[in-house]
Amino acid sequence: MKYTDDQIADIGEEIIKELKTVYDPEIPVDIYELGLVYDVQISDEGEVLVIMTLTSPNCPVAETLPVEVEDKVKGVEGVKSAKIELTFEPTWTKEMMSEEAKFELGML
Repeated sequence: MKYTDDQIADIGEEIIKELKTVYDPEIPVDIYELGLVYDVQISDEGEVLVIMTLTSPNCPVAETLPVEVEDKVKGVEGVKSAKIELTFEPTWTKEMMSEEAKFELGML
């Protein structure tokens, strides 16, 4: 069964809610607000690709954070499969954080 555009949008909203429950252990802000999630692609079959980065290539959770993200995305109703792609292009900078994240960290 193929999903409609509205169903894909609903799945996307639920994925974002889940991503906002995943925190970088060194920074008390979720990975979505930190700007670590570059893209979420959802096919009409419910296959999801999350393109994300880490605050640095040497991040201590480089092994575990993508697995946590994949598990959270797979748990969203309507998701048939999930793949996490780590990239370091473009390099993450503090400017990628949302206003909310900057406020939370006292940067505003």
